[in-house]
Amino acid sequence: MQKYGKTLNDCRIFPIFYKFASKFNRLMKYFETYFTIKAPASLMQDARDILSAIAGEAGFETFEETDDGLKGYVQQMLFEPSLLGQLISNFPIDNVDITYSVAEAEDKDWNEQWEQEGFAPIPIGQQCIVHDGRHFDALPKGKESLDDFDIQIEIDAHLAFGTGTHETTQMMLENLLSLQLEGRKVLDCGCGTGILGIAALKAGAAKCVGYDIDEWSVDNARHNAVINQVDNGYTSLLGDASVLNDVNETFDVVMANINRNILLADMPAFRRKMNQEGILLLSGFYADDMKILSEESATLSLTVIRHTTNGEWACMMLR
Repeated sequence: MQKYGKTLNDCRIFPIFYKFASKFNRLMKYFETYFTIKAPASLMQDARDILSAIAGEAGFETFEETDDGLKGYVQQMLFEPSLLGQLISNFPIDNVDITYSVAEAEDKDWNEQWEQEGFAPIPIGQQCIVHDGRHFDALPKGKESLDDFDIQIEIDAHLAFGTGTHETTQMMLENLLSLQLEGRKVLDCGCGTGILGIAALKAGAAKCVGYDIDEWSVDNARHNAVINQVDNGYTSLLGDASVLNDVNETFDVVMANINRNILLADMPAFRRKMNQEGILLLSGFYADDMKILSEESATLSLTVIRHTTNGEWACMMLR
């Protein structure tokens, strides 16, 4: 079944949600929404693609195709029904009619099956491989063992974003490992599993500070730093970008793989934590969003020095 956007185990949650979710209930509450699309057969797939993109602006995180449309999931506290209605009323394709119904989704651990199944090893270029510590029977062609890679990252993911399976994580890793990291200080904004900070430390970075609004992610990042034997250089903090007010240092590399709206809101905070010659790595957004992010970065005296794309996703490197 085709899925669009970030899957539930690839999601980030907005800062306002942290105030409620991590304190009172680690099991997120979702709405399950059935979208019915009436469109000519030749337009049906395009309509699905566009609907999944615009519904993401109203808080939706994942979609599954149905025979007559899409099924989408959105955290209850992030759902913006008025915005969704407005976006659908301005749907950019003629001769397409969209209706939808909303119901509470079954309470469940969305990651449980995925965690049990794990994932096949993921090569990042020729020097790095990400694995789950269990599945080693699908190494890339020409590679006989994990030892054929200079950097090996084991990720034990529990309700946290960042295993290397998503295009944005892969682009972030590729761009990060292209930098000279020896002795550098790294800041990971929205650390998820900690994969980016762990990669930096294994590539020679002196220290990494990561933060996330999700308590599961903060704990998981610490756990992964331990199993990768880089915990001496790794610190993970609980909170949104406001935690940076208590971090009394600047960094050589600042990275954030979050959604566009949070990047736009938090970019000034990222900028304040960059060294004079620091690098900012951003992903978690669509290629179409690069223009607005570039414009915002220019107001902060940041210059785009590189950008890459993978499918519909994009990554930007700024100085």
